Amino acid sequence: MTEISLHGTLTGHQNPIYTLEVDIDKHLLYSAGNDKGIVEWDLMQLKFQRILCAVPASVYFLKIIPGTDWIAAGMRNGELFIIQRTNPRLVAKLNVEKGAIFNIKILTSKNEIIAIGEEGRAYVWSLDTFQLLYTFQVSKETIRTMEVSGDQKTVVFGDKGGMVYIHDAQDFHRIAESKTHEMAISSMLLDDGYLYTGGRDARMYKLSFPSLQKENELTPHFFTVYGIAPLLDKLVTVSRDKTIKIWDRDFRLLKNISRDKGIDSHQLSINSLIYDHVARLLCTAGDDKQIKVWAVEV
Repeated sequence: MTEISLHGTLTGHQNPIYTLEVDIDKHLLYSAGNDKGIVEWDLMQLKFQRILCAVPASVYFLKIIPGTDWIAAGMRNGELFIIQRTNPRLVAKLNVEKGAIFNIKILTSKNEIIAIGEEGRAYVWSLDTFQLLYTFQVSKETIRTMEVSGDQKTVVFGDKGGMVYIHDAQDFHRIAESKTHEMAISSMLLDDGYLYTGGRDARMYKLSFPSLQKENELTPHFFTVYGIAPLLDKLVTVSRDKTIKIWDRDFRLLKNISRDKGIDSHQLSINSLIYDHVARLLCTAGDDKQIKVWAVEV
C-alpha cells in the first residue's frame, strides 16, 4: 500500500495557482497562475527561492525544456515566454494568433515546441531558431490538454466538446479521433499503452492507445478532473471538488485525501499536480493559493 503524508505547505502566492512544473534533477518546483510572476521553490528545503520572472498575464502552463536551462510559460494573452532559469533572462517571446495558451509540450526528437489553446489551433516552433514551423487547426473548440507519446511519434489532444484527436508528430496529419466525454476534456495522461482522460463531466476513462477503445471508466470526483498523473504503479487525480485520490490502474480507489477526511489538504479547487519521482514528493496546488507537498512512501 502506498502511504501519502503531508510533508509541507508552501505559501506566498496572492492569487489562484494554475500550473506546476518540477526540475527532478535539482528538485526545484515552479509555480504560476493569476499572479504576475513565476515562482521557484526549493523542494528539498521546502522554501521560497525567488521570483524567476515577471509576466504580463496569467500563466496557464509551465514546461521545462529537456536538455536546456529553459522553462516555457504559456499565458492568457497568447504569449509564450522561453525563460533561462540559472541566470534568469527572456530567451524568446513567441505568440499565437488569438486566444490563450493552455498547454505546451516538447517534441524532443525534432527539437520543437508545440502549444495549443483557446482557438483549437496548434503552433509548432523550432527550439533552434524559434521560427514558427507549422500551424494547424485541431478543433473548432478550445483545447486545454495535450500529450506526446513516449516514442515521440504521435500528439494527442482533448477538446471542449469531449473529443480526443491523435495526430502524427512528423507532419501533423490526423490519425484518429473519438468522442469520449460528454463535456470538456480537462486532463490527460498517456502512460504504459493507455490514454487516461478526465473531464468536466467528472468522468475518467482508460482508453487503449492508439485505438481509443474504452477499457474502463468511472466517476472519480464530484466535479471537473483537473489532473491525472502516474504515481509509482498507481494513478493520482485532483479535482475541483478539493480532493486528491489515489487509484490502482483498474480504477479501484486506494486513498482519498481531503479535509473531509481530517487531512490538512486544500480548501478550494485543486488545479494542478506534479510528481518528483526521485524525491518521491507529490505537489498539488489550486485556488486556495497554496502548494501542498506530499511525501510518498511504498
